[in-house]
Amino acid sequence: MSTEPAALPAAVLWDMDGTLVDTEPYWITAEHELVEEFGGTWTHELAVQLVGNPLLVSAQFILDNSPVDLPPEEVVHRLQSRVVEQIAQEVPWRPGARELLAACRELDIPQALVTMSWTDLAGAVVDATEAGSFGLMVTGDVVTHGKPHPEPYLTAAAQLGVHPAACIAIEDSPTGVRSATAAGVPTLAVPHIVEIPAIPGSVRVDSLAGLTPFDLVPLTTGAEEPART
Repeated sequence: MSTEPAALPAAVLWDMDGTLVDTEPYWITAEHELVEEFGGTWTHELAVQLVGNPLLVSAQFILDNSPVDLPPEEVVHRLQSRVVEQIAQEVPWRPGARELLAACRELDIPQALVTMSWTDLAGAVVDATEAGSFGLMVTGDVVTHGKPHPEPYLTAAAQLGVHPAACIAIEDSPTGVRSATAAGVPTLAVPHIVEIPAIPGSVRVDSLAGLTPFDLVPLTTGAEEPART
């Protein structure tokens, strides 16, 4: 008896912070340091509310919940600069992510980085991957609407020339999963810092470790269709 190989996705669309690389602790440390410089106190409970958000939204949240007195753009700049410094010292890959990224590259599956981090930080992470791993970056400073709006994922699929439903997204936050599924992209939800509820159009997996490109379509085939509005 012969079996046909599993189908491959037309493209893999990666979230970055917390999905590809474990930079969320870098962000949280940077938030603590910034708030403390202004005489305030930051908490883990506040920090986790920022996971997956557009950076200017996170900056405004910090301004609203601390004595930090800076323009929102400067808050983003200071936080991101600290994270880039940490990335330059060590890239904290999430379990299985680097291996899956490389396997997709070897099979010539187009890949895009779809992140709410801005270009400087995303570029630093892309530079740490094998050349040609990513054909496209969609970052928080180039979209009009950030996650959970579908624009980032719709933009990635359009620029790669593939249908969203033929892609697979990989995300670690409810905000990111909602963005991808709203765009019609079947999504692997890999929880990390925050829990992810059941979201139509997504399938939860505990880790990317051991997964291959041939696992992606079968894993998401059973995902409940997102509600149409």
